[in-house]
Amino acid sequence: MGLEVPNGLAKIHTHVEETGGRRTAPGTPGRTTAPGTPGRTTAPGTPGRTTAPGTPVPSSVDVCIDDSVPTVKAKTLDELHSMQKKRSTPSTPKDANNKTFLLSEEERLRMQLQSISASLASLTRETGPKLVRGDPEKKKDAAERKFEHAKPCFTLQPIMSDSALKFTHIMYNLSPAELYEQAIKYEKGSFITSTGAIATLSGAKTGRSPRDKRVVRDEQNEDYLWWGKGSPNIEMDEHTFLVNRERAVDYLNSLEKVFVNDQFLNWDPEHRIKVRIISARAYHSLFMYNMCIRPTPEELEDFGTPDFTIYNAGQFPCNRYTHYMTSSTSIDLNLERKEMVILGTQYAGEMKKGLFGVMHYLMPKKGILSVHSGCNMGKDGDVALFFGLSGTGKTTLSTDANRFLIGDDEHCWSDNGVSNIEGGCYAKCIDLSREKEPDIWNAIKFGTVLENVVFDEHTREVDYLDKSVTENTRACYPIEYIPNAKIPCVGPHPKNVILLACDAFGVLPPISKLTLPQTMYHFISGYTALIAGTEEGILEPQATFSACFGAAFIMLHPTRYAAMLAERMKNHGATGWLVNTGWSGGSYGVGQRMKLAYTRKIIDAIHNGSLLDASYEETPVFKLQIPDHVEGVPAQILHPENTWSDGKAYRETLEKLAGLFKKNFENFSDYKIGNDSQLTREIVEAGPL
Repeated sequence: MGLEVPNGLAKIHTHVEETGGRRTAPGTPGRTTAPGTPGRTTAPGTPGRTTAPGTPVPSSVDVCIDDSVPTVKAKTLDELHSMQKKRSTPSTPKDANNKTFLLSEEERLRMQLQSISASLASLTRETGPKLVRGDPEKKKDAAERKFEHAKPCFTLQPIMSDSALKFTHIMYNLSPAELYEQAIKYEKGSFITSTGAIATLSGAKTGRSPRDKRVVRDEQNEDYLWWGKGSPNIEMDEHTFLVNRERAVDYLNSLEKVFVNDQFLNWDPEHRIKVRIISARAYHSLFMYNMCIRPTPEELEDFGTPDFTIYNAGQFPCNRYTHYMTSSTSIDLNLERKEMVILGTQYAGEMKKGLFGVMHYLMPKKGILSVHSGCNMGKDGDVALFFGLSGTGKTTLSTDANRFLIGDDEHCWSDNGVSNIEGGCYAKCIDLSREKEPDIWNAIKFGTVLENVVFDEHTREVDYLDKSVTENTRACYPIEYIPNAKIPCVGPHPKNVILLACDAFGVLPPISKLTLPQTMYHFISGYTALIAGTEEGILEPQATFSACFGAAFIMLHPTRYAAMLAERMKNHGATGWLVNTGWSGGSYGVGQRMKLAYTRKIIDAIHNGSLLDASYEETPVFKLQIPDHVEGVPAQILHPENTWSDGKAYRETLEKLAGLFKKNFENFSDYKIGNDSQLTREIVEAGPL
């Protein structure tokens, strides 16, 4: 029988002996019962108290325990917590002949730390910092301590700095879950939103700082890179770069821990690049985890020395008294040293676009075209490239539920075909809705980084309409989060090259077929138009040009990229198209924006090849070829002049836009490839009259 339990609670059965109707816990030595009190036990040694006669003595095996489930093997809470997680154990890498590398885990990690220490080494000292793997907040067990590489790798020098006396903890290639923990615990402004994405802040800078970007000019690149008027490359010398590098490295080495990502660029395995990103924030580490290609555990074991390294010390400013510095922000690129230094800005997009600039330099040296474009592929393997500036519909039109997404922003076109440079997407979030962008909306989940968004403090639901922090709110997520993404992100040679323009003047046709010289001309021009309301002070349409649809990131003269594009289009039979997603029937304020449904019909006609069989008519001034029919699109809107009620105004606006094109192209008309200017002349002649 068990004891009566009050309040209707269930009885707990234990291994005890029952005596005279009362239950006595057995195995309690030395306990006595007061005389005359049947069954009552008292503490031993109490004067005047003896054990009641006839009370049985419990055996040592009758212990009061709950045996409903097996007990854990741990003896302490710390031991129990240590059992909760296990170490990752990737398989041993193999060489080209499938032979196993005979490296112990200790030797492998020692070499890994040695490589990172070399990356973090000051140029004024003989050794790099002392490193240890893991979070400094966590207790280290014996297995972790043996990977501290202070003695095995380096010997302390007689003359040293304070940083040489400490260990720097390396948070190496952490998972999103681990980076969430680090960000939420240590970085103010980091929160988990209602969908599982992590919201964070980029500090004072909520966008790129192109005027603070510098490139080291030296003998190797002086005649190869694009310098001077119109170029995004602002020069600096080697000495100034080293001053800023030293400042960044010293700052990173002064921290208790830094984050290190070893990853890849370019999904084409033949041309991929190994990159190492060293940063001070978990936010930056997670951002690059998403944006770069994530190595497998086996690839990570055999990663070795990186091809390029980023030192992101963005929380620390540059010295404004340093030569070439114009603010407390500096983003410095040294192509010879294969290094990039970031000071004075925490905006993560600087890393993404900095590496894109590096690819714009490295890939052409291999005869590979790097482009700022979207890319998708049909079920029959037909690939299309989409070029366009902000507001032209590049993301919307390249993300097609009926086609596979290869990438949304950066690509290479080599002899092997097309390949995505990145492993993730960096989408604008302002005014985002499930109805307009369902794929992006659904991609905002655990692992996604939300930059500078505003959310409800209680529900953590994001308000994508709120511009309190910035209009440049962003979501960064792995490309696998897009349902129809093609993995690996590679495809055959493109069949169509689509140049998108949002013409707010309303004079460009909705669809035009381009010759190769025309494709080069409009590719170099990179035209779209800003409209009233997009920027402060704009009251009427303003033409804007960005060479190669990404002038801020290119390293060579635009004509070089245009020539490579035309060569590949010619060799692989690709067709160029100019698609106007802007206004029809008049300029902004008079006409109407082209219906998205019509633009989609035009893009569908490009994909299915029906436009190749159409008849064409040439337009005045711009000499563009307009098809006579596009299924699902009213024939009237194919010719812009037919949609204007005032023919004179149309002609004047057309001439005005042509003049803007010609004025912009003056920056490129005197360029020569080698000693030959014939190509440039052909491109100029393909422009408007």
